[in-house]
Amino acid sequence: MTSTNQDIEQLLLLCNSGNQRAQLEVYNRYNKAMYNTAIRIVKDSYKAEDIMQESFLTAFTKLNTLEDSKVFGSWLKRIVVNNSIAHYNKIVKQNEVPLDKVLYRIEDDNGIEEKTQSNNDKVKEIICVMKTLKPKYSVGLTLHLIEGYDYEEICEIMNISYANCRTLISRAKESLRKKLMQNV
Repeated sequence: MTSTNQDIEQLLLLCNSGNQRAQLEVYNRYNKAMYNTAIRIVKDSYKAEDIMQESFLTAFTKLNTLEDSKVFGSWLKRIVVNNSIAHYNKIVKQNEVPLDKVLYRIEDDNGIEEKTQSNNDKVKEIICVMKTLKPKYSVGLTLHLIEGYDYEEICEIMNISYANCRTLISRAKESLRKKLMQNV
């Protein structure tokens, strides 16, 4: 076992007993990654921060239900993704803010580091075109291509069957491809 895994296991034990310093340390280790996950789905920095904070609170209050502390990061990410999608679905259902008008920004610390301006422009174009897709297509592609979830995980998150998931991702990719070809 690596010292990092051992360290996080010890921190989680302290968190489980209510140690606020340990909770702050865990928060500091994971907050940027969880924020990036939330913003990719909700596309609103303030809401992404709120979702991230709520997810940490949920994680800390339900930490005793986590069976293996080695998977804490993925468990926390799942909480963030579920909370983000719940918020996203609520917004879409209420039609509070049209997706076309929401600004999506790429920050340097999001993990997208492009070597040339040309590549950066292509990434921005693809993300802009993804925003114009149907909401389910956009969420599906974000989970699959950006977040790296496989079909089974996407099925659970979006509450759809495996066949529907494969069809959704396939159609979303085709729709994205067509829209990108129109922009050429």
